Formats: sequence, C-alpha cells, structure tokens
Amino acid sequence: MEFSWQEIFFAFFGGLGLFLFGLRFMSDALQSVAGNRMRTILEQGTRTPLRGVLTGTLATALIQSSSATTVLTVGLVNARLLTLRQAIGVVMGANIGTTMTAYLIGFNLKDYALPILGTGALIYMFSRNKKAKLIGQAVFGFGVLFYGLTIMGQGMKPLKDLPYFLHLMTSIETHSELGVLIGMVFTFIVQSSSATIGVLQELAYQGAVTYKQAVPILFGDNIGTTVTALLASLGASVAARRTALTHFIFNALGTLIFLPLFLMGIFEKIVILFTNYIFVLLPGFAGSWETLNIKLQIAQTHAVFNLSNTILQLPMVAVLAFIVTKLIPDSGEEDMEQIRYIDKRFLNNPAFALSQATRETLRMGQLAREAFSNAIEYFNTREHSLYKRSLVLEETIDSLEREITDYIVMASERSLSSEDSHHAYIILQALNDIERIGDHCENIIEQAEYAAKNNVTFSGEAQIELQNVIDVADETLDMAIKLLDKEDKAMAHKVIENEIIIDHLQAEYRKAHIRRLNERICNGNNGAVFLDMLANLERIGDHCNNIAHYILDDEK
Repeated sequence: MEFSWQEIFFAFFGGLGLFLFGLRFMSDALQSVAGNRMRTILEQGTRTPLRGVLTGTLATALIQSSSATTVLTVGLVNARLLTLRQAIGVVMGANIGTTMTAYLIGFNLKDYALPILGTGALIYMFSRNKKAKLIGQAVFGFGVLFYGLTIMGQGMKPLKDLPYFLHLMTSIETHSELGVLIGMVFTFIVQSSSATIGVLQELAYQGAVTYKQAVPILFGDNIGTTVTALLASLGASVAARRTALTHFIFNALGTLIFLPLFLMGIFEKIVILFTNYIFVLLPGFAGSWETLNIKLQIAQTHAVFNLSNTILQLPMVAVLAFIVTKLIPDSGEEDMEQIRYIDKRFLNNPAFALSQATRETLRMGQLAREAFSNAIEYFNTREHSLYKRSLVLEETIDSLEREITDYIVMASERSLSSEDSHHAYIILQALNDIERIGDHCENIIEQAEYAAKNNVTFSGEAQIELQNVIDVADETLDMAIKLLDKEDKAMAHKVIENEIIIDHLQAEYRKAHIRRLNERICNGNNGAVFLDMLANLERIGDHCNNIAHYILDDEK
C-alpha cells in the first residue's frame, strides 16, 4: 500500500492543532462562565480531603481541563488560600474530572462536528449577551475539537499498515515501560493529557493500536500531565511547589501500582467488572464491556484507573504531605514575600484574577490603616520600633500599588465583562488614594521626628482637639477600606459625612490655634507641628472621601 509521509504528518499536525485549539477555546469559555465562582468552589469545598476530591472532580468537569484546575490550585496554595492537604484532595479530584473529556471523545460525535461547530460560531458571532457569547465559544470549541479528531483519524489511518509503527506498538506489549515513556513524552510536548488520550483513542479506533498497547501509554499520559503543574510552580512559594510535586508523585505511584496489575491481567478484569456491574446502572447505557467501542473502553479504563488510584491513596494524604515537605523543606525567604493573593497563573480566568486583585487591594488598605495607627502611636510615644515598622509599611504599600496596578492592567487586556471592567477602574483609582494615605502617614512620622528634636509639646486643649480629629479620621479610614469589599452605599455616605466633619474641625481648630498663639499659650514650633498634623489628617479624610465617591459613582 502506498502512502505519503507528508499527508500523514500534515493531517496529524493540523488535526492536533485544531484539537488543542478547540479544547483551549472551550475551556477558556467555561472558565469565564464559572468566573469567580471557581475560587469559591475550591475554597469552600476543600475542608476535608474527601470534599477536596469531590470539588476537584466537579471543577475539572465544569471547565474541562485538569491542567487549569491544577494550575489554579497551585496559585491558590501560593496565595495561602488553600493548605497543602486541601490541595492534594483537589489534585486527586482533577484527575477524575478530566476523564469526562475522554468519554466525550468516546461517544464518537465526529459526524456531528460541523453542525456543532456552525451552531457555536453563530451563537458566538451574533449574541450580544456576554454569557451567551461564552456558551457559543464553548460549543464552537467543542465542534473544532471533534473536527480536529476527524482530520487526525484520517491522517493516522495508514499507520496500521506501516511496519516500523507496528513493530513499535508490538514491542510495548513486551516492554510496557516503553509505552509509559511514549505517553509521558508526548503529553509533556503538547501539555494536555486530554489531547494525548484523544490521539490514543483515535489510533486505537483506526486499528493502529490494540487495547493492551494503549493502556501503558495511557498511564504515561497521566504522569506527563503533571509537568504542567510542575512548570507552573517554578518561582512560586514552597507550598505551591509541594502541591505540584504531590501531583507528580500521586500519578507516578498510581502507575507503579496498577501497571503490574494490568500486566498480570488483574486490572483489566477490574475495569470489565466495573463496566458490567456499575457503569451499566447509568441512564442511557445498554450493553457490556464487549459492546463498547475501543474509544469508550480506553475512556473507561482511564476513569477506573483514576478512581481506584484516588480511593487507594486518599487515606495517605498526610503521608504524601509529609513526603513532599521533607523533599522541599521550608525556606526562610517565604516570610519576605510581599504579594499574597495575585498570581499570573490566574490571568487565564480574568474575572477570578480581578477578584484576587481586589483581595490584594484590601490587604494594601489594611496595611495603610496599620500605617496610620503606627504613625499616631509613634507620634505619642517616639518608640523606635514603631519608626522602623513605618519604613517597612511605606515600602510595602508603594510596592503593592505598582504590582496590583500592573496586574489589573494585564487582566483588563483579557476578556472582561463591562461590570468587571468598571470594577477594575474603581480599584485602579482607589490604589492611588491608598498609596497617598500611606504617604501622609509617613508625613506624620516626620512631624513626630521634628517634634522630638525641637521639644514640641501641646497644651491640654490642643491635645484634645488633635485627638478628636484623629478619632474621626481613624473611623473614616476604616470604613473607606471596607467599602472596597462590601460596596455599602450607606457606609459610603457616612464616609462623606465624616470627611465634612474633619473639614469643619480643622477650620475650627485652626482658629483656636491662632487664639492660643495670641495668648502666648503656644509658640511657633508647636503651631507648625499642630497645623501640619491637622493638614495630613484632613488629606487622609479627602482620600477616603474619594473612595466613597468611586462607589457612589458606580451606583449612578
């Protein structure tokens, strides 16, 4: 039989490209639909390892990408929103959830690829509703995925008659480790186990690979997919690197356990029993193992392997955590990390990324409030440790403003809804005000230094007046920071009222200060410090007022 290497390569390469594009396009749309709910699902559904498994399974089934779930989990661990043990459960669940893609491929919907693709394109192009447009994108990606499989299948058909390829596949039956290696390398290259398992299913459907040859490759695919999370963890926190390593150990251990069982014929019998006595209970399924096409047989094997591996290793979560903790010990540098919640890994899900940027902004706001309390206490006590703390806080606030601003700009370059875009605008505006509040706190520190050098003391009346303004400013700052989280309109109005009170108090106390000067109760140095303190407190009130107006303008 004559065949063309060029035709095989072009069809395979082009079909694989369409498959990967369709999978990514569909997954991106599903992640955008899920939006910030993904974080809520992962955070709230991981209190125990078992709940983590169920959550990981659900999340991966929703977004159709175990890599996306795992990378997101690594990011959440890096942001200290998940513990290592919680993350291990999610990773196990992600392995189960990803089997859904193999089942979809196994149902052999290739004949319907073009109408699915056309329907998705029409919805995507002509929908004005954001969510409908994303659903159209997901349907279009689903159609492209199957169209790519069709092209790949046609290209790979001649391989079953190619002696070299047949010899390679035959050698897997006697050297199963070769099949594992092929699966690992191929998945490492394309960075998607769903894609490599899809190729494997198509090869088997064309008769180029037998079931016994496919299973070792399938095990290798499961190990190769962990590379994505390992790469994602580079440069991340110790906990994030441990999570990625756990994913690798979990899948590698599964292969070490189940490959020998498969070679002995035990694992295949387990899969057949599962199919005939459990899978048959599913609605719409009729028949047995023998009636399944080989694509569904591979999908079923994939599912039973991941389920069995999870059931076997779930009780060992504490042991896995102990092993990776020993392999990747704690680093003293961890405490110096300034960014806590934002992570470039989240940018593929812009709504989620924006939510994390909001959390980081709230943290920056809390640091600004701490800087205010620290500055006032230093002004009253002149304790040196407070001065050192003020320098750290000021540097951190400035750094966070730059980091969060750059991050929001990157998130805004992606596909944000109009509501999210406006929220991003509010956060960007508020960042500048919070940074300026930090600057005014630094000014208060400088006034304290000047007062110490020049032996400045206030009269009892001046101390009471200053404390009155400090109390109102402190309450106003506290409410302004909370506004970024709750967006409470009543609280926003209260912030504006407080700012007006600060303005009135400043005007009243300036007049009182002039009276004390005339009565020689205080001198020039005292007055300069007193007036500068009032000015800084008044400006802090102004920036809080700005934040309140961003929230109320949003209402309009």
